[in-house]
Amino acid sequence: MSRIAPPPRCWPRWPRWCRAPPASRRSSPPLGAEDWVAMSQAGLEPIREGRFVVHTSAHPTAAPEGGRAFLIDAGQAFGTGHHATTAGCLAMLEGLAARDVANAIDLGTGTGLLAFAARHLWPAARVTATDIDPAAITVTRENMATNDVADIALIVADGALSPEISAGAPYDLVIANILAGPLISMAPEVAAIAAPRAAIVLAGLLETQREQVVAAFAGCGCTLDGVDRRGDWTILRLTAAAERYVPVAPIDPRGRDGWALDL
Repeated sequence: MSRIAPPPRCWPRWPRWCRAPPASRRSSPPLGAEDWVAMSQAGLEPIREGRFVVHTSAHPTAAPEGGRAFLIDAGQAFGTGHHATTAGCLAMLEGLAARDVANAIDLGTGTGLLAFAARHLWPAARVTATDIDPAAITVTRENMATNDVADIALIVADGALSPEISAGAPYDLVIANILAGPLISMAPEVAAIAAPRAAIVLAGLLETQREQVVAAFAGCGCTLDGVDRRGDWTILRLTAAAERYVPVAPIDPRGRDGWALDL
């Protein structure tokens, strides 16, 4: 890489506006000892989606009648409900409330919010929450205690290939709010753990990526049943095939591309 040449010796003749100020005038006052987390929380107003309210400590909010409020503070894991994908998933789950669900899984749970919503909507169901990041599972466990949510199995796992996840299959509700790249790469393994005609809720993709994601799951026998577009983001609801999907070849996690890509 070439280096930037030093200024010519005639620099004093440059216009006054392009000369650097004296060192005594270049110093900035030190930042105050602010609570930056508290300041960020203050800007997050409560989110309402159907029967759910999601709020931070800075904005305590009561649940609507027959609904549920969740206290989720911003931190190391994604999913305070303020992003369009998380809020859209809550709406999708609300739309599935009349459906019988006995075994649900949230892949890439982040703060645990969507798993909490599933636990509320289907109190008798078995609910599992997974994430590739151990810190997210720690945050989810803490949020469970904060919100008095019980009986959610927590698993640190890359995708859906963990033996613990496979042992709990098939799932009649699969939630994955991740990114388009991982969703496309994981389509066979997600379809493989889904029960026949299971509901599959996918998010984290842009509208421009919808066709790629839908095509990947269509190749595994899934059909598109619902779309919720929120700005540039799109939330999908699919139905698994009538017969449980069996991959045509063993799934090699080393061959998955796009885990960290937004295609």
